[in-house]
Amino acid sequence: MALLQISEPGMAPAPHQKRLAVGIDLGTTNSLVATIRNSLPEVLPDEEGRALLPSAVHYAEGGRTRIGLAALAERAVDPVNTIVSAKRFMGRGLADVQRLYGPHLPYDFIDAPGMVQLRTRAGIKSPVEVSAEILATLRQRAEDSLGDDLVGAVITVPAYFDDAQRQATKDAAQLAGLNVLRLLNEPTAAAIAYGLDNGSEGTYAVYDLGGGTFDISILKLSRGIFEVLATGGDSALGGDDFDARLVALVVDRLGVAALSREEQAQLSVEARRVKEALSVAETEHFRVTLRGQAYGVEVTRAELVTATSDLIRRSILAVQKCLRDAGQKVEAVDGVILVGGATRMPEVRAAVGRLFGREPLTNLDPDEVVALGAAIQANLLAGNRASGDDWLLLDVIPLSLGVETMGGLVEKIIPRNSTLPVARAQEFTTFKDGQTALSIHVVQGERELVADCRSLGRFELRGIPPMVAGGARIRVTYQVDADGLLSVAAREMTSGVEASIMVKPAYGLAESDIARMLEEGFGAAQADMQARAVREQQVEAERLVAATRSALGEDAALLSSEERERLECLVREVASAAQGTDHVAIKNAIDSLARGTETFAARRMDEGIRRALSGRRLDEIL
Repeated sequence: MALLQISEPGMAPAPHQKRLAVGIDLGTTNSLVATIRNSLPEVLPDEEGRALLPSAVHYAEGGRTRIGLAALAERAVDPVNTIVSAKRFMGRGLADVQRLYGPHLPYDFIDAPGMVQLRTRAGIKSPVEVSAEILATLRQRAEDSLGDDLVGAVITVPAYFDDAQRQATKDAAQLAGLNVLRLLNEPTAAAIAYGLDNGSEGTYAVYDLGGGTFDISILKLSRGIFEVLATGGDSALGGDDFDARLVALVVDRLGVAALSREEQAQLSVEARRVKEALSVAETEHFRVTLRGQAYGVEVTRAELVTATSDLIRRSILAVQKCLRDAGQKVEAVDGVILVGGATRMPEVRAAVGRLFGREPLTNLDPDEVVALGAAIQANLLAGNRASGDDWLLLDVIPLSLGVETMGGLVEKIIPRNSTLPVARAQEFTTFKDGQTALSIHVVQGERELVADCRSLGRFELRGIPPMVAGGARIRVTYQVDADGLLSVAAREMTSGVEASIMVKPAYGLAESDIARMLEEGFGAAQADMQARAVREQQVEAERLVAATRSALGEDAALLSSEERERLECLVREVASAAQGTDHVAIKNAIDSLARGTETFAARRMDEGIRRALSGRRLDEIL
């Protein structure tokens, strides 16, 4: 075990004291590890000189496990025990996975609490365990290359990974024996690599199309400050989806149906090869053996473009939305960085070039650029700060975080695209007289109603002193760390009682949930505001009706029978209006009741003062 090295504050360790840290790109298709050597980032290869480690794990007979290329070679013959694209399952439940693959599930999935599990010959495995095998292989590669133990690693994640997916990634790293210095968004890591390696300044778009996800980030690079202006993307769009379209094209042409898992796996492997070949050639033969018969189908690049044009269009729409969020026009973008192996497809590059009116930057390998940026960040966080390393990274949160209030409404506390780390607080109060506990429901999304957002967690604040409704002051604080992980605390300001939670949802957002949330948030904004206005008036109506009925129960004697009947009539009108969806009608009924109770309220106040002063001498009061 390496000894802890100590240096003076603000001073870099001496060369022989350099603390070893790495950046890891845990990818859907391939994974990499990189570090800083001789002040420059470089990817660490395996013994055969290969930089890319296929993100594949094969559970073989006799308890043996193969990882990488050796595992990938088993995929066509033993697909159930060869797990690929495990990153797509991280933090997800069975329903999410079924939406991803439809009726053709590639593995024997188990609907376990918290996260989907996979049945293999080595037993039940979670996506976290599969990912840990890959991370452990990269850790061993790094330690063998560097000759010592690592102090930690920066691991990259898609910008659109939610709380559960980020936590699952950290859990996998812990299983692999890695100390996570930070989780870093993949587009941000790419920008770091370009910003420091090339001395770039200005506004940049990072277009990241990997094997399983698509991310887009708009960043401003200026004098050592990396500021993420906005992030977006599609968590259900990646190279795997292009492969699936190519498989569907070939299967349709061959006219075959009811394929086995082995045949599906064989088609997927061949589809990836053909897709990559079509990036440099106009035609390629798709060769596959189905039910003992060999087939050869010629596929052209034009056919692939036609079959996948809507996928590329989805990515371009996400880019345009992200630009709007960042408040930037296409003309203001100084450069476009391509990240991810899928960006090698000529039509993808052409579509991006058409949108921005310029050739994308490709001078850094799109497969390696994320790992290189992560290595730069890891080196800094490990304490190996050198002269000129004075730079600041400002990332953002992809979706708004809020809390449920009365009536099923969402009160947003941290809006999306807020700079990380971030902490925001807001005060709330009780709804009922004598309320001594409060349930805090943490939600994520862009809609106005809880039913349309994603639940992240719940906890209770107990021990609130009994007070009249609205008397308690409850401060709710949301804090998101640099990894994008959320913690929530609630404190009653008068008594000091408090409760908190490290939000760790049962499972992550469903495929395309984030993109859907944003689309629905924009498309349904007017309807949401209408619904919110109705619920707010309904909540106010419920409060006023309850308060009036309580007052009538206590002090009805202060009213004549006619006055009491008139008030009860107004109460019924408010209760009836609250059953409808016309917020103006509800408000008018509330206003009428408020005016109708003014005399009653004045009499109650006079009576309260009379009771308080009754039987007391003047000198006792003064």
